[in-house]
Amino acid sequence: MPNSLDLEGRPQDTRIVVAMSGGVDSSVTAALLKSEGYDVVGITLQLYDHGAATHRKGACCAGRDIHDARNVAERIGIPHYVLDYESRFRESVIDNFADSYALGETPVPCIECNRSVKFRDLLSTARELGASALATGHYVASRRVADGSRALVCAADADRDQSYFLFATTPEQLDYLRFPLGDMTKPQTRELARRFGLEVADKQDSQDICFVPTGRYTDIIGRLKPGAIEPGDIVDLDGHVIGQHQGIIHFTVGQRKGLGIASPAPLYVVKLDAANRRVVVGPREALRMDRIQLRDVNWIGDGALDRVIGAGIEMFVRVRSTRPPQPAWLRAVDGGYEVELVAGEEGVSPGQACVFYDAPSGQARVLGGGFIKSATARKVARAGVQDITTSPLAEAMRG
Repeated sequence: MPNSLDLEGRPQDTRIVVAMSGGVDSSVTAALLKSEGYDVVGITLQLYDHGAATHRKGACCAGRDIHDARNVAERIGIPHYVLDYESRFRESVIDNFADSYALGETPVPCIECNRSVKFRDLLSTARELGASALATGHYVASRRVADGSRALVCAADADRDQSYFLFATTPEQLDYLRFPLGDMTKPQTRELARRFGLEVADKQDSQDICFVPTGRYTDIIGRLKPGAIEPGDIVDLDGHVIGQHQGIIHFTVGQRKGLGIASPAPLYVVKLDAANRRVVVGPREALRMDRIQLRDVNWIGDGALDRVIGAGIEMFVRVRSTRPPQPAWLRAVDGGYEVELVAGEEGVSPGQACVFYDAPSGQARVLGGGFIKSATARKVARAGVQDITTSPLAEAMRG
């Protein structure tokens, strides 16, 4: 008979490592599993030099968090360890973050942290400790499917759903991971924290990039990639110079404010040309893209992607963590993968993730995703690729 974590064995005979960040979510995860009788071990990762962020509110993994995690572990009576992952975090997350911005992208460091640090290195550490699973406080859930594997699904609390940041999780990792808060709401989590007597019950949620203590990511990028703060031209869609900028890292696709350009109509950042240090601006309608080219695609749907994709897979995709999934088709194109958006999307930015779902709402299954390499509008669709306005697949979705 499987236990509450869908693992064989009695809870008291089952060791679970909990990734404890010091926040209320991971603290409740540890306390909940301990209350159910599991052999719980708490691990907190020291990811960067906490000095500057120690007393700053709203920062994930600030120095205070280690202290809070240790206090929670002591309160609930579990062993707790702090592991120094600074070098791994710097190489896998911070350096990649700076490189991506220097290339004119808008990266999502939390995805890389989950993919390269928490679900790779920490997961290996959990196995070495003899744990049957690694549990986290993410608001996402997993379910066993017919073939015995586990599917990743959205959280019950749509406002807290973190599935966008976990699309790169592999099937092997999903089999080992558990998300006890996936079917709870945030208020329920805080109420549990109070019942368990945890001091972090009302602790503020993290809001910023954890390794940017000042909240100004440009300081980090400028130090690691000085070339990214070199001045350049701001140009219109026809390439005419209409202004100057002090570094492309100060801009992101879709940005309207802070351009420093007088114009009779609103202008938006349409593209960042890092090679030529140019910021391309245009009217809002120029932001709408219809096709997205992807890199580093991860598939966690049924079957192998190359075998099931055929002429295309109908799905829903999210191109920003704050946006709802939109209808789309995934296709194999020229040895890679391309998403065709039925209604188009504004502000599709290279470096962000494009995450696949099997439904537009509810506890939809996450099918995988990829990082956005580039995006094109209908009027510049590549030769040999059928225009979205005449695509039978797109027409079928329009109904």
